[in-house]
Amino acid sequence: MTGSNPAPTTAARRARRERLLIIGCGDVGLRVLRQLAGRWTVFALTSSAARAPELRAAGAIPLVGNLDDGATLRRLAGLADRVLHLAPPAAQGREDARTRRLLQALSRGELPAHLVYASTSGVYGDCGGARIDETRRPNPSNDRAWRRVDAESQLRRWGRDTGCAVTVLRVPGIYAFDREGGHPRERLAKGLPVLAREDDVYTNHIQADDLARACRLALVRGAAARVIHASDDSELLMGDYFELAARLCGMAAPARVARAEAATVFSPMQMSFMNESRRMDNRRLKRELRQRLRYPTPAEGLLAVET
Repeated sequence: MTGSNPAPTTAARRARRERLLIIGCGDVGLRVLRQLAGRWTVFALTSSAARAPELRAAGAIPLVGNLDDGATLRRLAGLADRVLHLAPPAAQGREDARTRRLLQALSRGELPAHLVYASTSGVYGDCGGARIDETRRPNPSNDRAWRRVDAESQLRRWGRDTGCAVTVLRVPGIYAFDREGGHPRERLAKGLPVLAREDDVYTNHIQADDLARACRLALVRGAAARVIHASDDSELLMGDYFELAARLCGMAAPARVARAEAATVFSPMQMSFMNESRRMDNRRLKRELRQRLRYPTPAEGLLAVET
């Protein structure tokens, strides 16, 4: 796929305000908008017209379109200099048709100079607790992760074919005190257990505002065809993460149970997260994007709220 018009020169881009298109402007996208504070012209794609006032109030120009319907994406062609793709794939299959439709739409006009995609650390599958960097080959263990591998492959191939720089951020568990459904206190309040220490797995984390900063930095500093771990510095077992949150929030520590017992409490999807153990190396994030984490571990970030 190639665009019908060449991208404008660097000088031409500098002569006007940067234009950013956010695909999937949920919690992290709204944090990016707050951090940009009106310095760029930002368009935000939403499948719900009811969200337009919220996006407009946050500083974006809302565009109603649905990644499941390519005909609604025509306005995206030639719209932006940079694209931040935060939308997840659909819930079934091993391919990401949403990303395919997005790339088809972008290819019909002037091409963006840079596209950043937020993928998932789940593409690695279980690494047996090993410390891994971005050279580790993906080894997805479920369809959910296969869809992300497919999206990454589509994007990197499209970048090679069109000349658009594509940077992939592989993102672990996102948390923030003010993120709906994204803080461990909600699970602690339900009294759910964690794995016994001998069965426990290493999990990786990133505070949502630090992830938004990683997205912004990748849009201007990310190298073409580059994968970067958007992960903090912590190396925590899952149970230790929830125990830390309990201490900080003044809540009761979760009970520890054997893996076999946990399988009777949690859904197969929830158990899939307990079957994967890895420790993500984030040196590229610091060296190449030059990001200084505001919340290097959950100990600093679990109670933080930025204004």
